[in-house]
Amino acid sequence: MPTEHKINIVKDTVKRFESSKGIYFTKYTGIDVKKITDLRKSFRENDVEYVVTKNTLTKRAAKEAGYKNLDEILTGQVAIAFSEEDATAPARIIKEFKKENEDLLDVLGLIFDGQFYPSDKYIEFANLPTKEESLTKMVVMLNQPLTKFASALNDSFAKLLSTLGNLKETKN
Repeated sequence: MPTEHKINIVKDTVKRFESSKGIYFTKYTGIDVKKITDLRKSFRENDVEYVVTKNTLTKRAAKEAGYKNLDEILTGQVAIAFSEEDATAPARIIKEFKKENEDLLDVLGLIFDGQFYPSDKYIEFANLPTKEESLTKMVVMLNQPLTKFASALNDSFAKLLSTLGNLKETKN
């Protein structure tokens, strides 16, 4: 019979599944306390929740949230990174962590905007620009035509003034 505590864990996990844009399943076997603490800190700094829940409770929550067939990846020591804002943030953090700790963290699979992807797909998502980088590029692209137009107008007026000045000198 399920306890109140377990029921609450399932409810919280269902909410995480439903509200997250990026969900990354990782196997953390063999990571020492210092390294896992650093990893959790990196996740927290980027508004990513890194949660360890019993696999049976996670399976139940995933099914309630509409995700089926996660049984084969939810075996062993599994931690899940949930990101509500930036679906690529966990991928970048995992990629950065694996640079120094290649064999310690394995990505088992991921859910990106509701779609399940195999583990190797996280590298593609890690290489995508951040939301801020994308917005900056868009602003630069929108600003460029206006800058060129203003420059062209400025050059035209400068030539007109120069011509008028020359004309005035020749009449005097």
